[in-house]
Amino acid sequence: MKAVLVAGGHGSRLFPFTRYTHKTLLPLHRRPVIDYALATIRRAGIKDITIIGNQFIGQIAQHVGTGLPGENIHYVIEEEPRGVHHALNLARPHVEGSRILIYFSDNIVTYELDKDVEAWKNSVDPPGCLLLGRTVPDPERFGVAVFGDSGEIVDIIEKPVEPPSAVAIGGIYLFDENFWRIMDDEYNQIGNKFTITDVNRHYLREQKVKLVNIDDYQWLDCGTPDALLEASVLAKKGILSPEPCNIRDGDSALQ
Repeated sequence: MKAVLVAGGHGSRLFPFTRYTHKTLLPLHRRPVIDYALATIRRAGIKDITIIGNQFIGQIAQHVGTGLPGENIHYVIEEEPRGVHHALNLARPHVEGSRILIYFSDNIVTYELDKDVEAWKNSVDPPGCLLLGRTVPDPERFGVAVFGDSGEIVDIIEKPVEPPSAVAIGGIYLFDENFWRIMDDEYNQIGNKFTITDVNRHYLREQKVKLVNIDDYQWLDCGTPDALLEASVLAKKGILSPEPCNIRDGDSALQ
């Protein structure tokens, strides 16, 4: 298993701060946003991480460095935002052929991925795609799940004017080794309007999607000042953790 942390784009919703630094380096209480995203990846047991960043990738690299002992951290620069297909292709040489976690850096969650990643890693057959879904008050801002008569997810509509449900699909995904073939197929058909939702819909057509409901967990899109403030309050309370391991009742740190 390998991970791609997508930290590209201009961060325009966070101007003027993102004129001078990357949005993932803005603070959540006492640590930058990226530490919380990396902690989720690390607690899932993934040690090979590729970080995609914009012109501030050097600042990210200065902060993250070579990672923790035993990790492989790769940095790639997205010189200009040209869509998710272009951004992910920058990471492709480092991760192609592996099963992958794709993590869009705005997302901070308290849901732990360790069991899902372990199942993905150990599956004999390609396990498909895992999605995280949560009920939100403003589903029109997200890719939204469409459910069938039996309650199963049958489609995803990107930022619908009239949402078919209130279940938003978050920006954290697990994909099997077929991801790159599917992404290329979809991009060749759709072109520059391609989004990650097109890959998820492809997996849905193949009935290879697992949807995990995280309504019982915190999930924040830290791409706005208000969301950063809300997340900072949760971080101060210890609800959000930037630590790469879990501490259990006086036990030593468990990687």
